[in-house]
Parts: sequence; C-alpha cells; structure tokens
Amino acid sequence: MDATLSPTPLHSLRPGNVVRAARLKAGLTQRELAERVGTTQSAVARWEKGAESPRLDTLSSLLRACGIEGDLTFRRHDDVDRAQIREHLGLSPAERLEAQRRVAAFRHSARRVRA
Repeated sequence: MDATLSPTPLHSLRPGNVVRAARLKAGLTQRELAERVGTTQSAVARWEKGAESPRLDTLSSLLRACGIEGDLTFRRHDDVDRAQIREHLGLSPAERLEAQRRVAAFRHSARRVRA
C-alpha cells in the first residue's frame, strides 16, 4: 500500500481530511493516533470533523505518527505579470516588434535621465 497522499494546493487544504486520510492509510484508530502524539481521541475527532484545525506543528506530528512526512514549501513570488504576457501573445509579430522597440527606447531614455 502506498503511504503517500496526493499533493494538495494550500487553498483547498482541509487539515481534518488530511489527518483522517493519513490515519486510515496507517490503519490507526483515532485513539491510537491520539496516544502516539500525546493528545486525546476527542481532539483527533474534532480535527477530522473540521470543528477545529490543528496547528501546523501538530499537523506535522500527526502525519509523522502515521508514517507520512508532510512537505510544505514556500516559494518567492516571481513578479511576472501574466495578464501582460497574455496580452502580448495576442499581438501580431509586427505589433510585438513595435512594443519591443518602444520598451528599448524607454529604457534608453531612462538611462540618460539617471546619468
């Protein structure tokens, strides 16, 4: 049996569902999981129902107790304007070339002002 859970976007993450899925994959009861992490069965039940959410460090402990390593990655925002990219992709090749020419001219004039 595969002990991994599918990657889930953070905005749709429901900690209770993750806890329940990990617990079931590990073949544990709520009481057994609670004992492994030093909490109560009722706390595990509240988390799984979504009545409460565990803290991030508690969620990590719950997953480890189920034999699953949680991986949370933070990435730097890339400042890419995707709307501008889509707009440029809608231009004809001649229009894109003209836009590039205008940007180059603007950069050149900005350099002269700074100097």
